[in-house]
Amino acid sequence: MLKKIAIVAGLGLLLSAAAEAQTPRKGGTIRMTAPYGSSFSSMDIHTTQRAQDEIYAKGLHRSLYIWDSAEGKPVPELAKDATVSGGGLVYTFRLRDDAYFHNGRKMTADDVIFSFNRIMDGSKAYPGARFVRVIKGAAEVEKGQAKEISGLKKIDDFTLEMTLTEKVDPAFYFWNALTSIYPADEAVKESFIQKPIGLGPFKFVEHVPGSRIVLERWEKFYKPGKPYADRLIISVMGEAAARDVAFRNKEIDTSVLGPAQYVAYQADPNLKGTIAEVAEVFTRHMGMNPSFKPFADKRVRQAINYAIDTDLIINKLVKGKAYRATSWLPLTSPLYDKTMKPYAYDPAKAKQLLSEAGYPNGFEFEWTTSSNESWGLPIVEAIIPMLAKVGITVKVKQVETAVLAEVIRKGEFQAYVYSMASGPDPAAALKCFYSKTPPSACNYTNFNNADFDKLIDDAGQTDDGAKRDQLLKKANALLYDEAPVWFFNYNKAVMAVQPWLKGIQLNATELTHQNVEDLWVDETSPAK
Repeated sequence: MLKKIAIVAGLGLLLSAAAEAQTPRKGGTIRMTAPYGSSFSSMDIHTTQRAQDEIYAKGLHRSLYIWDSAEGKPVPELAKDATVSGGGLVYTFRLRDDAYFHNGRKMTADDVIFSFNRIMDGSKAYPGARFVRVIKGAAEVEKGQAKEISGLKKIDDFTLEMTLTEKVDPAFYFWNALTSIYPADEAVKESFIQKPIGLGPFKFVEHVPGSRIVLERWEKFYKPGKPYADRLIISVMGEAAARDVAFRNKEIDTSVLGPAQYVAYQADPNLKGTIAEVAEVFTRHMGMNPSFKPFADKRVRQAINYAIDTDLIINKLVKGKAYRATSWLPLTSPLYDKTMKPYAYDPAKAKQLLSEAGYPNGFEFEWTTSSNESWGLPIVEAIIPMLAKVGITVKVKQVETAVLAEVIRKGEFQAYVYSMASGPDPAAALKCFYSKTPPSACNYTNFNNADFDKLIDDAGQTDDGAKRDQLLKKANALLYDEAPVWFFNYNKAVMAVQPWLKGIQLNATELTHQNVEDLWVDETSPAK
């Protein structure tokens, strides 16, 4: 289970108290924002791992499990429950028999099997394959050696047997939108992507590219009395200034705050009470492509970490809205190692390592970045003179956030800077450095280390929980030493929430990802 570390200010606690003290109001419109770029990537949530897209997916789609922020773990959603057999490798799921797709048809085991087989289509390189691959036979489908996943067996319409390759909790693999269940009969149609059909509390109305997605209440949603709101509008607002103006004008109900706004809202007596904070399971980092010769040498990668004054950047540029990263697993992970010290700022050590690696005069590389103020271009620009001190020259390649995601997935970079989920499950997070995980899934640095792989393999086969944790901690420590990335920070997410919007969850996996059926607006909302 993810331990519950949530740094809460102002509204975070007030929201919980208000939700308990008041009876949720039916009706009205919830107006959320998508703050991580100028567009949504796709209406096919299987194709995109961007946090931007999962905001709308929380209203439109559902998976076997769902994240419960109060419990700090995934809980059954489309699956009612599961029984375990076969030495911990076989799970028999009882599926909901009251879940209706937005076209009015009931979900069955056939839809689950179809969706997971779709995700494992190797020609499409769906990012959710990193999770489905834990099912026996999924890798064979991905490689084109089989047409269907052998580890999935339909017992009846509402009973599904799943055989795994590792002794892991499938709840941590099948709770996010990348593993959403699609209607088998509709998802094969070309029209499906233009007008997606899901199982979520809201159904699709319209998508205006670059502007908004509009959803409305699904009357047959399986949770009685929910959703509360009539409509859900998610507006694309990648620019912090635009969100600030819209929030102050009461035109939106939520607004993610960047570093500068975080400071400004804390200082404003009219706004400081709107702030909700949580320590998220995201690791900001610079990934290095080993196919670019200098980055193939561990000493060069370590030199990068020593050459950057990371604490200075967090304090001055990020305005303290982050926690210093050591290795990959964040401080909200149950296996976070408190004894591990981050790389020190030591330019002399960096120069020494570069010289030992055969680059006494440094080298030049291209760094691909978006304009994101918390982990993008401003950060890169601050680092350029630090790297120059040790002889490394940076050429900046700026792209839009949606483009950056594809560049990273395709490996078309020498280096990139990004914010990536590193939890809540330590095993799943560390799998992003497992050699058998393809770059298109999440092994973006194409990391390949036999010792690391063995630790992951051994952890996946042991029945001893303490031993598994020990093995995974060793894997995380190995990553620290190998330094496939520059370890920047773990995100402190901050979101301003209007006082009339109730039920906000302090979601450590991504604050903007709300179980929207639980949100409601009171009578003071300007959006009736």
